[in-house]
Amino acid sequence: MDLTIYRKGTRNVTRWMIRRRTILVLASILAALGLWELVILWANLPAFILPGPVLVWQSFLQSLADGSLLGNTWVTLEEVLSGLLLGSILATVLGYLLAKSPVAERLLAPYLVASQAIPVVAIAPLLVIWFGSGMFSKVLICALIVFFPVLVNTVVGLRAVPENLRDLLHSMRATRWQILTYLEVPGALPVFLGGLRIGATLSVIGAVVGEFVGADSGLGFLINVARGRYDTALVFVAIFTLVALALALYGAVAAIESRLLAWREKES
Repeated sequence: MDLTIYRKGTRNVTRWMIRRRTILVLASILAALGLWELVILWANLPAFILPGPVLVWQSFLQSLADGSLLGNTWVTLEEVLSGLLLGSILATVLGYLLAKSPVAERLLAPYLVASQAIPVVAIAPLLVIWFGSGMFSKVLICALIVFFPVLVNTVVGLRAVPENLRDLLHSMRATRWQILTYLEVPGALPVFLGGLRIGATLSVIGAVVGEFVGADSGLGFLINVARGRYDTALVFVAIFTLVALALALYGAVAAIESRLLAWREKES
C-alpha cells in the first residue's frame, strides 16, 4: 500500500513539473512576441526591416498553402539526414582506428585538427564547383561539419572504457568482436551520442551554407529568394523552420540516447 501511494505521488509530482515547464515555456514565448511587437512600435520600423509576428505568421500560412515551405524543407531535410549519416559513419570508423592505433593518430591527427581551422563557408564554393550544385555537394558539406565532433567523441568514448575490463575479457578468451560488442560499444555509447547530438544540430548549418553558395531548392535557397525580394517575413519563416529542424534532430538523438542508455538508469 505504501509503495502504491509512493508511485502515485511520484507520478503527480512528475505531471506537475511537466505542466510547470510547459507554462514557463509558453509564457517566455508570449513575452518574446510581445517584446518583438513593442520594439517595432517604439522604433517605427518598416516591415521590410523587421516584420511583426502577425506578418510572419501570415507569410508562414501563405508559404505553407502554396507548397514552397514544405517542398524546400523536405530538400533541406534530405541533405541534412544524408550528410549526418555519411559524416557519422566515416567519423565512427576513423575514430575507432585512431583510438586503437597510436601510430595512425600521430599521422592523421595534425591534418584533422588543421582541417577544422578552415571555415566551411570557404570550402563550400569549392565543393559546389567540383561536384556541382546538386544534392551531393550539400551532403558533403553536412558530412564535413558533422565529422569532427563525432570523431572526437568516438575516440574519447572508446578510450574511456576501463582497461581492467578489457583485461578481464581477454582473460576469458573473448574475441575482438565480442570485446567490441559487449564492452567497447556500450562503454563508448554515452560519449558518442553526445557528439552525435552536436553533429545533428551542426548538420543543419552545413546544408544551409551549401544552399547559400549554389542551389535551386532548399530553405537556404528560399532565404536567398526572399532576401532578393526584400520579403523579410519569409526570411523569418525559413529561419524559424531551420530552428525547428535543428531542435527536432536534437530531440530525436536525445530520445535515442534515453532509449539505448536506459540500462544506466536501472543500474542507478
